Amino acid sequence: MATLKDIEVAAAINILSALAFFVAFAILRLQPVNDRVYFPKWYLKGLRSSPLNCGAFAAKFVNLDFKSYIRFLNWMPAALQMPEPELIDHAGLDSAVYLRIYLVGLKIFVPIAFLAFAIMVPVNWTNGTLEHSKLAYSDIDKLSISNIPIGSQRFWTHLIMAYVFTFWTCYVLKKEYEIVASMRLHFLASEDRRPDQFTMVGYTAKVISNWVVTINGIFHQVLVRNVPPDPDESVNELVEHFFLVNHPEHYLTHQVVYNANKLSELVKEKKKVQNWLDYYKIKYSRNQSKRPSSKTGFLGMCGEKVDAIDFNTSKIEKLSEEIASERERIISNHKSIMPAAFVSFKTRWGAAVCAQTQQSRNPTMWLTEWAPEPRDVYWDNLAIPYVSLSIRRLIVAVAFFFLAFCFMIPIAFVQSLANIEDIEKVLPFLKPIIEMKGIKSFIQGFLPGIALKIFLIFLPSILMLMSKFEGFICISALERRSATRYYIFQFINVFLGSIITGTAFQQLNNFIHQSANEIPKTIGVSIPMKATFFITYIMVDGWAGVAGEILRLKPLIIYHLKNFFLVKTEKDREEAMDPGTLGFNTGEPQIQLYFLLGLVYAVVTPILLPFIIVFFGLAYVVYRHQIINVYNQEYESAAAFWPDVHVRIIVALIVSQLLVMGLLSTKQAAQSTPLLIALPVLTISFHFFCKGRYEPAFIRYPLQEAMMKDTLERAKEPNMNLKGFLQNAYMHPVFNSGDDSESDAASENGDQEPRLVPTKRQSRRNTPLPSKHSGSVSTLPEAVQDHALLL
Repeated sequence: MATLKDIEVAAAINILSALAFFVAFAILRLQPVNDRVYFPKWYLKGLRSSPLNCGAFAAKFVNLDFKSYIRFLNWMPAALQMPEPELIDHAGLDSAVYLRIYLVGLKIFVPIAFLAFAIMVPVNWTNGTLEHSKLAYSDIDKLSISNIPIGSQRFWTHLIMAYVFTFWTCYVLKKEYEIVASMRLHFLASEDRRPDQFTMVGYTAKVISNWVVTINGIFHQVLVRNVPPDPDESVNELVEHFFLVNHPEHYLTHQVVYNANKLSELVKEKKKVQNWLDYYKIKYSRNQSKRPSSKTGFLGMCGEKVDAIDFNTSKIEKLSEEIASERERIISNHKSIMPAAFVSFKTRWGAAVCAQTQQSRNPTMWLTEWAPEPRDVYWDNLAIPYVSLSIRRLIVAVAFFFLAFCFMIPIAFVQSLANIEDIEKVLPFLKPIIEMKGIKSFIQGFLPGIALKIFLIFLPSILMLMSKFEGFICISALERRSATRYYIFQFINVFLGSIITGTAFQQLNNFIHQSANEIPKTIGVSIPMKATFFITYIMVDGWAGVAGEILRLKPLIIYHLKNFFLVKTEKDREEAMDPGTLGFNTGEPQIQLYFLLGLVYAVVTPILLPFIIVFFGLAYVVYRHQIINVYNQEYESAAAFWPDVHVRIIVALIVSQLLVMGLLSTKQAAQSTPLLIALPVLTISFHFFCKGRYEPAFIRYPLQEAMMKDTLERAKEPNMNLKGFLQNAYMHPVFNSGDDSESDAASENGDQEPRLVPTKRQSRRNTPLPSKHSGSVSTLPEAVQDHALLL
């Protein structure tokens, strides 16, 4: 169990590490040679030029202005100077709202910490319960609820503060939900035209699904699923016919989706080989006395030795032929057309109506939802048959269960490091080594946190692979799904797993020698005492980890390796930059762990709160700087993730209330414990209020807002060629770069004279009855239907 001395050692190590990272960053960011690493966003926007192109030779690589080194922390106030509206214009609403999560943490925990240290810490400290008990404890534990005797009237203080903390947290959450919902609607109303604002995606599948409507992303886009196949028409003709008939005034155009996954792999392989060819050509240009060579085997380490330039040139020629052949096969083969189509509308109002209404009498056909913006599309998953999605998600759910279960093993190992005294009792031969000066404090104060951090390194990548396997078609949905699983994993394994296994190790001796009916009381007393482990983890991950983020050591090394070996032109140097993204799938669940720890331990062990406040303050400054200068967001969802943020804080609040109820019940506080039952009920009621009041802004787009936006746009740009704007917006990336991209043969002008809807169906020419293979059902008289076919 970590003592006060162990915490001091851990704090010293992590504070010194954070300072070292900041000093290294302050020096490295001032060097002209690193300018593209620490300010890539400004280069991508074309607002910053390379300092390597001007000045003396030495000044191109090293900053010779020594006065600038004195102000090595001036990036912190600079990061706070940009106002939020300007930040939204610069980085997008997603980034601005993501930063507000850190502000919510400060708004919640700073007042709570003040009240906790002013009222609860003195109440806990002025008792001697732990001193007269047989439990293993440290001096820090005297500040927790564990130091109050059983049946004490002092538990009324904790009950009252639990209510105060709950009401304050709910107040902050309500105000923030209201602000973010307003920001979202304002952002959607004021942003410029984008292709996804008039577009929907259509899926065709044979399966009948219960998943009728799911709303995603920006609210000017629609996704249509389960369009039943028709033997008389191709997917292209079927989609056009359906929307010309059912949305005659608003349908504009559509783009079918091809299964281009194999083509995409060939293009990636060609780019990889091209990079190697460029590398060998540059190498040869520097030393023409000897042509470079390589081996044809695994990773170039075995196999026949060949001329590297000739070998890679022949590979590129072969891949080019395969790419051209595959592209031709995709375009000419109707089986390559996937049951999906991006459908565009003339107005946002028309897209909103289509996305938010039932399209067919059969509610399981022609399912509509918002489509992702072009940058957000995850093209590989568009080729997954709709019928297999449910099966895939069941498989992933089972795999995730076993992953979480198996991860308890490393969690138990980490907790064994945090409770080294009990290991000494079980393995006494290790005692001489552990008791060496400084070793024990290092093991208990620093090693558990860093060990847990290491074990979690590969988890986000595994969870993202699971999300991709499930078949989500946009990057934002992939990240939100992965974030949900990461949060569940953190809750089960990192939080509950650490508490359960840590308590077992910490009170191992008591469990062995006491009766079974005494074990719940021991656990109830021990849970608050696990705060010391979480303190060490917060310092490693939340202090040193956040400070290390700003150093960008990995992108720095990769950039200079590419710059030395591959870069030949300014374009090459620009491609060598790796600005990265916020990483919502990893960052947000990690933040939620701190919300969980703060709310759970606020009542029982408030000593944890200052460490969490330092994390939120430091992370806000660091990530604000990164968002302004570094990160280049892949997509814009207009803060669609905020309902997830809200509900996870609510879950943390309910868990904290249940934990306090359990602790007070083990403390035999019979008079005060029943009064806590109202807290979860009130919190759940508050959640449903916010869900009904604010969440619709995140899952639907108001028709009033859509009409206002359309009216303003028509007044500003009456001659806008919308069809030309949207024609190839959703073309697969592998076709965009080629000259044989598929194009629609429809007219370029969306405002034409009325025309007949083209159709090959004999039944539709003579009778209003539907095709047995089609989901389109009409109950109109024949004359009315014939009139509907005229546009």
